[in-house]
This record gives sequence, structure tokens and C-alpha cells, in this order.
Amino acid sequence: MYEAVIGLEVHVQLKTKAKVFCACSTEFGQEPNTQTCPVCLGFPGALPVLNFTALEYAVKVGLALNCSVQEFTKFDRKHYYYPDLPKNFQISQYDLPVAKEGYLDIEVGSGQKRIRIRRVHLEEDAGKLIHRDNISLVDYNRAGQPLLEIVSEPDIRSPQEAYEYLVDLKSIIQYLGVSDCDMEKGTLRCDANISIRHKGASVLGTKSELKNLNSFKAVKDSLEYEAQRQQGLAESGREIIQETRLWDEKSSRTLVMRSKEEAKDYRYFPEPDLPPFIISREKIAQIRQGIPELPKERRSRFQKEYGLSQYDSGILVSLKNNAEYAEERFRIWPDKNKKLVANWLIGPLTAIAAQRNQEIFQLEISPEDFLELIELVEKKQAISNLNGKAVLEEMAKTGKPPSVIIQEKNLSQISDAGSLEKDIDEVIAENASSVNDFKSGKTNALMFLVGQVMKKTKGKANPKVAQDILKRRLSGE
Repeated sequence: MYEAVIGLEVHVQLKTKAKVFCACSTEFGQEPNTQTCPVCLGFPGALPVLNFTALEYAVKVGLALNCSVQEFTKFDRKHYYYPDLPKNFQISQYDLPVAKEGYLDIEVGSGQKRIRIRRVHLEEDAGKLIHRDNISLVDYNRAGQPLLEIVSEPDIRSPQEAYEYLVDLKSIIQYLGVSDCDMEKGTLRCDANISIRHKGASVLGTKSELKNLNSFKAVKDSLEYEAQRQQGLAESGREIIQETRLWDEKSSRTLVMRSKEEAKDYRYFPEPDLPPFIISREKIAQIRQGIPELPKERRSRFQKEYGLSQYDSGILVSLKNNAEYAEERFRIWPDKNKKLVANWLIGPLTAIAAQRNQEIFQLEISPEDFLELIELVEKKQAISNLNGKAVLEEMAKTGKPPSVIIQEKNLSQISDAGSLEKDIDEVIAENASSVNDFKSGKTNALMFLVGQVMKKTKGKANPKVAQDILKRRLSGE
């Protein structure tokens, strides 16, 4: 019986205005090679100067991940040769990172699991290679961008755990406001290391490093494939070779890229153009005070203050902007029961946002209009639940209040029994089989007939009133 042993290296591009060692802009999407200077291009004689905002952001992330922040830290040169690295070395950190020995607790099936964080260190990013036909182009706009590398210990035992770790880590970093963590823009990237061993063994197996992981789903899928590949090799008695492999999404498999490097291959030595840096205890305490309420704490508060389940609160707090959007509505809803509001946020509103490829906070629906719709549906029963969802969709499109849309589209719910009699007579006449089923004891037939009334009235009938009338008529009362 084998088990997977997984460690993740997450690279986060920090949201600073300037690069980490020069004054070049970090704005995304500019013309290639227009955000460069002698420093980030590695011209002889050009000297790096540390962006202290990037250092403070690194400390903030380290503290949020329960790390020990180092009062004495330095930078090192990491040597490798690749066209996107203009200096042929990368300014990074080796033996004295900004922070180390932290942890992140994730939710797994059996409860919580602690994933240890080995190190959090600051470095500069490389450029970007663009391959076209038979040529390769390089854009150095990204070279020198401030990059934070977060390295976990090999404590992850399944692709699903890796997925949960990444989701929680991304949420924390977004809450801190130090990065937007947009994988499409490359501001969050992940490499995964995986090996297998017999369950219960303490010795680590030979690992593969997986690259080209452009989404959390790709991380999960590639780890599942690689675990099976390595297990197949082990069971057939073949050697597992230490190597770097690329995830090919089209074929859903990993491919050999190169043999895996060790630290000695990079020939690390202290960066001679930057002094060591001392981060005082006072500065660390000041940064700690600036850490906002994080997802785990907000989720717990949502449960206590608003009476939400762990599941509902977990969905709402995963993205900071969505959590603030939800909380604004909870605070002005007059009732203690916030579950009603949460149901509309998580259900219909999230579905509408997904259709528009947006998050709920990006929908231009005011808190007052949103809550008015819930009251019209759930309390005053002025409109059916089905039509309420249609009104919500129209609100997202037009920005109009629900009362205006209901009037314009004539969607007011019919609760007057006399107004429903004719439609109910027709439904009974048209569905003799279901009528007989109900009379013979099949109670589910009643709900089918209610559905037919709703269909005939285009969703305007009050379903409870329709149900009461049908039951009375069919029971001969």
C-alpha cells in the first residue's frame, strides 16, 4: 500500500507599484520590454536597491502563516542559465529567509490537518518566454517583479489536501492585500514535489517536481496522475528517476522536462551588492498590528454572530470582497435570522455571478434592493420564489429595484383563491391520471399538480394557496 508525499512551492507576485530592486513599474499588460532599466536587465555597474514595501509584505505573510520572522536576513545569488534570466543569476534567499517554521491548518474529511511551512522568502521574478512557430521571444517586463516563495514541508498526503491548502493560502494572501493571486496573470504560480512510499514508512522516496500548473485543478489532476505513474513504476520494479516534469493538460499526463536540480547546482552565495537587513522587533510588532481579520477568524465570527453553518460561512468568507459584500447585507437585515440572506447569496446570486464570469461583489445590486427582493419573496409573498430569481437576474442586468421590475413585467404573485379557481379547474381536467394517483394515496401527485398550476400561471400562483385549493377539491372537502 503506497501513499503520496507532497510538498508545494507557491510563488506569489507582490502588489507593489515598483519592482523589488529598481523603480520600474509593475503594471500588468504593458507593451513588451517597456518596463525595464539597467538594474532589472543586469547591465554592468547597475546596483540593486531593496523595495522595503516588498519586505514588509513578506513579513506580513510570514506572520499570517504563523512563521518565525527573522530579525536578521540577507539575499543570495541563485545561478542558472535561461533566456528569461538576463543576469544569469536570480537574487533570492537561501539560508536566511525572511520567515520560517510556520504552519497552515486546513480542513480535511476527518477534521483539521496542520501543514507545516518550511520557509517564506523574497526574490526577484524572471522574464517571460513566448514561443511562436520556430522562434522564441522574451519579454523582460516581469523580470525583477517582487516574488514571494512559500515552501511547505512534505506534509500533504493527497491531491485533495494540496487543493485545500492552495485555496486557503490564496484566501489568506488576498485578505492581507499583498497580491491579487490571479493565476491567469501569473501573479500566483505553483510547483509541486511528489514522491511515494509504503504507508507508514519514514524514509522519503525519489521525487518529481511538477511545473506548468496553471490552475488549482491542474495541480490536483497532475498530482493524481503522477502518483499513479510512480506507483506503477514501483510495482513493476522499475526505477523512479528524480526529474522535473511538465503537466500537459491536453493529454492529461506529465512529460519529462529535465533532471531535477539540487541546491548545490545553483551555486548559491551571498549577494555582494546588497547588505544584510535587520528587521527590528518593533517593526515586526507594528506589521503584526496591521494584519486584518483573516478568513478563519471571519468564518468563526460569521457562525457566532449570524448563526451560519460552517459550510455557508466558509463559502462566503473565502474571498475577502465577497465576505464584505455579504456582511454589509447581514448588518442591515432587520431579523436575527441571517440564514435566509445567506441562502440567496450562496444560491441564486452566486449562480448569476457565475453566468457572468464574475464574483458576487462585482454585481451592481444595492444592499437595499437585494434585501427588498428577499422580503417580497419570503415575507410578503408578493412574488413567487421562481419569479424572484428571474427578478434578481434582471436586477443584475439593469440595476433597477425589484418593485419596478415586478410591476413592469407583471410578476406579482396571485394569492387570491378566486383568481386561481379557473386555472386549477383546467389542471384537474387535463391531468386525470395524476388526480387518480392522489386519490389512491400517492401524495407526491399533489406536488406535480401544483407544478402544473405554476406553469399555467407562468410562476405567478402562490404555491401554498394552490396546494390548499387542490387538496380541498380533490379530497371532496
